[in-house]
Amino acid sequence: MVCMLIEEKRFTLKDGRSALLRSPKEEDIEGVLEYLRVSAGETDFILRYPEECSKYTYEGEKQLFESWNASPNDAAIVCLVEGKVAGNCQIAFNDKIKMKHRASVAIALCKEYWNQGIGTKMFEEMLRIAKERRSVLQLELEFVEGNTRARALYEKMGFKITGVRPGAIRLKDGTFLDEYMMVKWLNGKMEE
Repeated sequence: MVCMLIEEKRFTLKDGRSALLRSPKEEDIEGVLEYLRVSAGETDFILRYPEECSKYTYEGEKQLFESWNASPNDAAIVCLVEGKVAGNCQIAFNDKIKMKHRASVAIALCKEYWNQGIGTKMFEEMLRIAKERRSVLQLELEFVEGNTRARALYEKMGFKITGVRPGAIRLKDGTFLDEYMMVKWLNGKMEE
């Protein structure tokens, strides 16, 4: 299999700004490190706190980008808005025979870029990538209880809730939040 580099795709945000989707490059590392820290502090729905982002380093991100960009089973997309990292997403394919029909996706954006159409564009690209792999029949993702914006996007993209992990997330104040699993069937839709 070949690596899954994502060609540049330009589009216009709802507010008229210019955006670009593509595979991450070394020149994006500083922006990605800032995006990780900022986005972690903007919502309880991201699975890290800002102080946990100190473990991410330039060298570590460089290795991660190189790994993604060379992988036949993983792809990452970074979204740049007027040169600034707005968010990213990933798709990971299973290579085990019994799970080759499954792929998992993840997505996050800085709050400044919410409701601008970026999430939809990133999902469209991940769906395109998934459909190119004929063995993939379902996409999977998770979201945290209360994240109504994400849930609405996922449902708009065709995902359905398939399960729940009660109390999977515990916030600093001791609050427990459930984590919901969702699936989107691509081919040969499984009947409920």
